[in-house]
Amino acid sequence: MDINTIRKETRGCKNKIFLNSAGSSLVPDPVFDRTISYLTEEARVGGYALAYSSLEETEEFYTEAASLLNCNPENIAYMTSATDAYAKAISSITFKEGDIILTTDDDYVSNQLTFISLKKRVGVKIIRAVNLPNGDLDLVNFEQLVKEYQPKLVALTHIPTSSGLVQDAEKVGEICQKYKIWYLLDACQSVGQLVVDVKKLKCDFLAATGRKFLRGPRGTGFLYVSDSALQADLAPLFIDMLGAKWTSEEDYELELTAKRFEFWESSIAGKLGLKEALKYANAIGMANIERYNAGLMAAFRVKLAAIKGLQLQDWGTQVSNILTFTMDHHTTDEISEHLKQHGVYFSISSKSSALIDFTRKNIESAIRLSPHYFNTPEELEKVVTILNF
Repeated sequence: MDINTIRKETRGCKNKIFLNSAGSSLVPDPVFDRTISYLTEEARVGGYALAYSSLEETEEFYTEAASLLNCNPENIAYMTSATDAYAKAISSITFKEGDIILTTDDDYVSNQLTFISLKKRVGVKIIRAVNLPNGDLDLVNFEQLVKEYQPKLVALTHIPTSSGLVQDAEKVGEICQKYKIWYLLDACQSVGQLVVDVKKLKCDFLAATGRKFLRGPRGTGFLYVSDSALQADLAPLFIDMLGAKWTSEEDYELELTAKRFEFWESSIAGKLGLKEALKYANAIGMANIERYNAGLMAAFRVKLAAIKGLQLQDWGTQVSNILTFTMDHHTTDEISEHLKQHGVYFSISSKSSALIDFTRKNIESAIRLSPHYFNTPEELEKVVTILNF
């Protein structure tokens, strides 16, 4: 990794300390340039003509995404967000009253709301596996629940939005494969900061977004669909002319690839911008990015933990580039205002997005910092100094 080149190619690095990649990260110049150049040309020649002439380049999106996840391009579908991907994946499962969804206390708020909606509409039952005292998922309990209830779906969030916890998605995948359970992984916070290999994860679906650690445009994402799911003819509840071929008045044939989960209409500019983001990450190498991030965050956590009255709120054996904290002698609002005055960009995690987790931790909100590989140790040292107030 050449940090100097990376920062030169990230125009948003100037005049601020940007620590909000878990929200919406800074795009590299190649992403910005390709998105803008496509929109400029689209305004000149029209959407259909340009889309047709860009077909070959558009297909590169699938190749780059497949390279990132260690799968085939046929397993990738373009989406407008991770939530879009997640909703289409979960809609492909035919639930009936009494079916079990097995999840965790740390799943993303929108996913939890989806489970509750299915409970209200269809009558599914939600079971949440317990955590160990250190915050890790209790895998022994998890496997017991799988054996006892034979859930229709296991749904796991790899990294929660309101905590640095990294859940053991590989072990969960092994359990799901052992008992032949469909497995949906929300990887919107892990794709782009960690090596994510679907062959090791053994998931049937993986939802990802472009705007976070992958550093792509907002309004972009993708869905991985396993060969097993495709061969079982799993498809979203609502299909359009890209996802299937209308073969008779009352029937259709599904698209053979994961594109059956796509809609025909989408932002080509966004898709090409996301392709550039994937290409950028692949060129640097996710192993290099993960290694740099790990060193950056390990030092940052140690220095923050040494600040009197500062409480790190990230539990678990493995933690990520998402760091949440509270302070005994300052409210979240006071910390927020202080960071803003010093040009630090961040987010606030609230109890409404982490109801179970924050209730357990007895907090209402926390400051969330999420550095990435374009950040430097010197920047984080400045943040430590700023928080000594």
